[in-house]
Amino acid sequence: MRFILIEISTSLCSAAIAEDGVIVSVRESTGTREHASLTAPYVKEMLDERGLKVSDCDAVCVSMGPGSYTGLRVGVSTAKGLCFGAGIPLLAVDTMEILYQQGIDAISGAGICPGGEFRYIVPMIDARRMEVYAAVYSAAGERLTEIEPQVVTPESFAPQLEEGPVLFIGDGALKCKDVLSNPNAFFVEACPRASAMLRPAERAFKEGKFQDVAYFEPLYIKQFIAKVSTKNVLV
Repeated sequence: MRFILIEISTSLCSAAIAEDGVIVSVRESTGTREHASLTAPYVKEMLDERGLKVSDCDAVCVSMGPGSYTGLRVGVSTAKGLCFGAGIPLLAVDTMEILYQQGIDAISGAGICPGGEFRYIVPMIDARRMEVYAAVYSAAGERLTEIEPQVVTPESFAPQLEEGPVLFIGDGALKCKDVLSNPNAFFVEACPRASAMLRPAERAFKEGKFQDVAYFEPLYIKQFIAKVSTKNVLV
């Protein structure tokens, strides 16, 4: 199987190509406001590098969110265009699942939790102030809660922290470190990456979880709300 992977739900613009279970090409940029201008060129660069056309791939997989409104729109629009033009399926995996996979990779690659294993992994995406999008996963990968926006307080995730070590991973993790001061709380700051989409994309493809190219929409969860200014305005 060969996939094009696109992940631009946060500040990292990331794309990759996978062949037969291996990431063979990656492009990434942390530059601000570059997602729209870089995503499609990144895909073209990687395809040219491998001597491929879009139609040589089995599917395009995009991050479905939650995350940046603009980033999600750009990513999904790019993925739809590629799928429509080449006549290949569209796959989508949620951002929490991608970060969960990065959490597993981080655990296996370094001794983050001295003396034991993590009971839970909590991916979290920054949603400004002390708000995050988050979900709780078991160490085995079962999602135990819905993906939802929440305000982090000292009482957040208390049941999980009482049971043992919990890994918080994502671009919203470190800002919660001072609030979640429990000794069972461990933090890894990370943006979701396209290279971590491979396993979820393979599962979605094998299970036939294809998205409708015309009607698929990202998982925004919380819409932007315009607030009326409280400042005095001369009229």
